[in-house]
Amino acid sequence: MTDKTLRVGLVGFGYAGQTFHAPLIGATPGLSLAAVASSDAAKVRAALGPGPAVFADARAMIAEAAIDLVVIASPNATHFPLASLALDRGRHVVVDKPFTATADEAVQLAQLASGKALLLSVFHNRRWDSTTLSAQRLLASGMLGTIRHAAMHYDRFRPVPVDRWKENAAAGGGLWMDLGPHLLDEAMRYFGQPLAIQADIARLRPGAGADDSFHARLRYPDGLRVDLQAGMLGAQARPRLLLQGTRGSYVKQGLDPQEGLLKAGNRPFGDDAAWGIDKECGIATVDFSGDGELRSIAVPTENGAYPMFYRQVRDAIRGEGANPVPPDEAVAVMRLLDAGRASSEQRREILPG
Repeated sequence: MTDKTLRVGLVGFGYAGQTFHAPLIGATPGLSLAAVASSDAAKVRAALGPGPAVFADARAMIAEAAIDLVVIASPNATHFPLASLALDRGRHVVVDKPFTATADEAVQLAQLASGKALLLSVFHNRRWDSTTLSAQRLLASGMLGTIRHAAMHYDRFRPVPVDRWKENAAAGGGLWMDLGPHLLDEAMRYFGQPLAIQADIARLRPGAGADDSFHARLRYPDGLRVDLQAGMLGAQARPRLLLQGTRGSYVKQGLDPQEGLLKAGNRPFGDDAAWGIDKECGIATVDFSGDGELRSIAVPTENGAYPMFYRQVRDAIRGEGANPVPPDEAVAVMRLLDAGRASSEQRREILPG
């Protein structure tokens, strides 16, 4: 065990790096943001001040900076080569989702990290969403009976495509690789590994440079069906989560507030109990007495807890805790992403490899 401060190098200072990673690293005792790789040094300095060293080239930062942990928040297509370089250099690594471009790349990274006894983790931050934490508590209670159907949605309203890498298929962008990892990881947190996936991944907006809509259905061995949907034309958003069981149902309408808080400049501090408060209750409609009479109750929502990810990364590197998102779990998500893409192209159900 050690109380050594771990020096972090952040690759990328776009939306993910600036909104999520830099603030959460800065809010984690025992972590220090020592270097940033970005093509816009002025932007980094304006946001972070003179503290971190700024490198114009990510490879140079990984090779030359005095850092213990590399966080990769650059475009999807760069995840594999940069993570490989960082591991080769003896750095621990966090990769923003999606882990890599393909499951094969993810397996190679996992093997490389294991061989070098280095931490490799993936930023599946939605595990610490208010809705996800609340649903896990509710499912553990058994209130809804056996779940037979679930539906999860992320809806945005951005009807006009934007010229950026996240909406460019050649750069590894598209909604399936952006929001698909969150929803697939969430489904497996609740229900485990599905037997098969059938997906329809589409471009619905005129002029879209990559997919901007998807509907994936997961089929489980016991007959459970889980529907995952996201799109850019959600002016009226669908419920964030619907659970339907043999005793009743649960619905949660709104999104976790943490992204909005971070985007607005709010920061978590220590074990601040006021962070991530979601005031919207879910609604459970249940046959409590077993006589067929349904009653609806408000189910309080857990606080969101994004800061937990980097606290657990810190502890895992120090040998004081478990990796919050082990590579094998991220590889499982990548296999489903690959299978979903194949399913959409072939118009059939696919069993993930």
